[in-house]
Amino acid sequence: MSVHNPKVGFVSLGCPKALVDSERILTQLRVEGYAIVPSYDAADVVVVNTCGFIDSAVAESLDAIGEAMNENGKVIVTGCLGKRSELIREQYPDVLSVSGPQDYASVMQAVHAALPPKHDPFLDLVPRGRPGVRDEDDVGVKLTPHHYAYLKISEGCNHRCSFCIIPSMRGDLVSRPVDEVLREAERLVKGGVRELLVVSQDTSAYGVDLKYAPRTWRGREYQTRMKALCEGLSELDAWTRLHYVYPYPHVDEVVPLMAEGRILPYLDIPFQHASPRILRLMKRPGAVEKTLERVQRWRAACPALTLRSTFIVGFPGETEAEFEELLDFLDQAQLDRVGAFAYSPVDGAAANDLPGAVPEDVKQERLARFMARQGEISAARLEAKVGSVQRCLVDLVDGELAIARSMADAPEIDGTVQIQDGRDAGLQPGEFVDVRIMGSDEHDLYGEVEYNEYNQAGDRLDLRML
Repeated sequence: MSVHNPKVGFVSLGCPKALVDSERILTQLRVEGYAIVPSYDAADVVVVNTCGFIDSAVAESLDAIGEAMNENGKVIVTGCLGKRSELIREQYPDVLSVSGPQDYASVMQAVHAALPPKHDPFLDLVPRGRPGVRDEDDVGVKLTPHHYAYLKISEGCNHRCSFCIIPSMRGDLVSRPVDEVLREAERLVKGGVRELLVVSQDTSAYGVDLKYAPRTWRGREYQTRMKALCEGLSELDAWTRLHYVYPYPHVDEVVPLMAEGRILPYLDIPFQHASPRILRLMKRPGAVEKTLERVQRWRAACPALTLRSTFIVGFPGETEAEFEELLDFLDQAQLDRVGAFAYSPVDGAAANDLPGAVPEDVKQERLARFMARQGEISAARLEAKVGSVQRCLVDLVDGELAIARSMADAPEIDGTVQIQDGRDAGLQPGEFVDVRIMGSDEHDLYGEVEYNEYNQAGDRLDLRML
C-alpha cells in the first residue's frame, strides 16, 4: 500500500447511466481521501464498473476484469454484470468483491476492506471538498468534459421488452424527486456545465412511480413529470437535451418548449422496429401509423426538431417483407440520426426462445442495407443545412480546427461541426459560437465562424435556430 494517500484505479464501461454511477463512486472515494490514479501499476486496488446488456458488452467487461487482474491483481467488480456474479467468479475467482449496479455501499465496503482510508485525526471529521468551492456548489467528480454532464433522473424500467434484461439488473422504475434533480442541475451549471444530457431507462415515464408528486424548487412548485422537469431545466443557462424518450402522447407537451427555444429541439426515441408483428414480439408499442403521425405533428410544431433513434434488424422471426417495412419507415420518417444493431441473443432475454432465428449472414446483410438507406437520408438532411448558421458548442480544439456540436448533435453518438478557422478565432472548449455551414457529408458539418453580435459580444446563450 502507498505510504501516502491510498490509490485507486478505476475502469468505467457501459452507457451514460453507468457513467453517472462511476462518477458517484469516484466522488465518494475522493471525499474519503482516496487518490484516483490512471494506471494499474500506480494503484493499490482497481474498481471495474461493468456493463452486461449484450454479449459484446459482457465480453468487453470480462476482458477488462481480466486485464485488471493480470496488471494489478486486486480488483473490485461492480455494475450490471455484477448481477451475474457466478459468471465473473467462474473466470476470475480471486476478485475481491462483486456487486450490482448502484450498490455504492458495497463498493465502498470492499474498498475499505482492501484499502483502509488513511487516518488523520485532525481532518477525519471535516468534509473534504474542493479548494475554493462551497459544499453546496460541489458537483463531485465528472468523467465527461467540463462543459457537459449527464443528468440521471431515474433508475430501472417498467417495460419488459423481450430482447432486454435491464429490469433484471436495475429493477423497476425509481424516479428521483424533481427538486432533487433540479438542484443537481443547478449545481452543475454553477460549476461550468453548458449542456445537460437527461438520461434514464425511460425518460417519458419519469415520475409515474411517484404519482407525479409536486416538489418546490426556487420557490415554485413543479410536478415530478417530464414536462415540469423540462420547464425547470429551461430556467438554467444551459442546453438541455433529452435522451431515451418513448413516443407516448404526452411527449407532445414538451415539443412547444423546444419550439420556444427553452430546451434543445432534439428527441432521442428508441423506435426499435416498424413492423407491427415484430414490435409485438419485442413487447414494444406497435402503432406505427400513429407514430408517423406523431412525428409529423412534432415537426409541424417545431420545424428545427432533430429526431434520433435506434433499431434492431434480424430479430427472431423477421421476414424479408418485415425488414422492407422497416426500410419504408425510414423513408417516411426521415429521421436525422439513426443507430442500428444486428440482433444478438442476450443471456436471460425472453427473445432467445422465439422461433425463426435469422442466420447471421442475413442479419449482417440487412444491417448493411439498413445503414446504406439511412446514410442517404442523413446525408441529404445534413446537406440541407449548408448555407445556414448553426449555434454550436465547442468540444475541443485540434490543430487549426475547433470540433463542435450543433443543437442536433449529442456527444459521442451523433456527428460534429468542424470549424475550419477555430484556432484563428481563438475558440475554447465549452464556448458557444455561431457557425456558417459551408459543407457536409453523411455524418458531419463543416463551417467557419459567423461574426455577428453574439460572437463579437461574447457567449450569449440562445437556443433558437438562426
